[in-house]
Amino acid sequence: MQRRTLLLALPFCATQAGAQGTYPARPVRIIAPQAPGGGVDLVARIVAERLGRRLGQTFVIDNQAGAGGSIAAQAAARATPDGYTLMVGYVATHATNPAVRKVPYDAVRDFTPIAMICGTPNLLVCRPSLPVTTLAEFVAYAKAQPKKVNYGTSGVGTLNHLVMEQFKNAAGFESLAVPYRSIGQAFIDIIGGQVQAIFPGLAAGLPHVRSGNVRALAVTGTTRHPLLPGVPTLKESGYDHFEGVTWYGIVGPARLPAGIVRQLNDEINRMLAQADFRDQLSAEALDPMPMTPVQFGDYIAAEIRHWTAVARANRITGD
Repeated sequence: MQRRTLLLALPFCATQAGAQGTYPARPVRIIAPQAPGGGVDLVARIVAERLGRRLGQTFVIDNQAGAGGSIAAQAAARATPDGYTLMVGYVATHATNPAVRKVPYDAVRDFTPIAMICGTPNLLVCRPSLPVTTLAEFVAYAKAQPKKVNYGTSGVGTLNHLVMEQFKNAAGFESLAVPYRSIGQAFIDIIGGQVQAIFPGLAAGLPHVRSGNVRALAVTGTTRHPLLPGVPTLKESGYDHFEGVTWYGIVGPARLPAGIVRQLNDEINRMLAQADFRDQLSAEALDPMPMTPVQFGDYIAAEIRHWTAVARANRITGD
């Protein structure tokens, strides 16, 4: 397990702090269930920096990597519900992990949903040497060569694994999943010719598309992404129910006071409405996803139901 704590010391602003009442009256910890450098860590840092400025208080980033986010999730779930321990809950900790394995926490009952932050769609890419240029051609090629088209994943039961299995079922072709320890390793092998396709998050796949190392065929979501306007969605290609994204939000322990939840949600949604903050997210291929706490809680529950159904249909388990 890797762990690092970053103290974001920010100047105290008496006017802002007074306007927010007594919370926060001391430093707030945000647990990031990944090592420094990944998408979770990035979201934690930009949110902490902005909240610190808005609330006039110090926020601490506590990186707790290991066990697919379970170590961090347990720590957050067991924390005192006073608003001074928060966590970046994301698609792994609060959707795909509970769908494919027994985790030592309940992703719904053990947490208070506070605010959704952002998400990035998933992007189906293939090797440029593959004789296909469209999604339809890729499906036809895969059907013509059963089980010869393999694809890389960042591990069993991860989002890029589940979404590809869902797509295989919808399109009616067979393919072998090749699990790696990270999506970066999968990209090394698609460039090297060991695998034919990957279904990563857009943020991870975009640099490789731009460099010409892979060919983009389709994205998840309801509309085309502005960073890849020429790449169609799965929906417009005839495949429904592919709205999933790699998402990130802020959660706290269960029974967090309603006033603190409301205050944090209001502040975060104000941040998401600011042009410079949206630009900061866009630079990382992340799209703002403002929600109320109730909407965020409903979203988490729906994600768990969806990916549980996909995992069961494909007999995928991480245990």
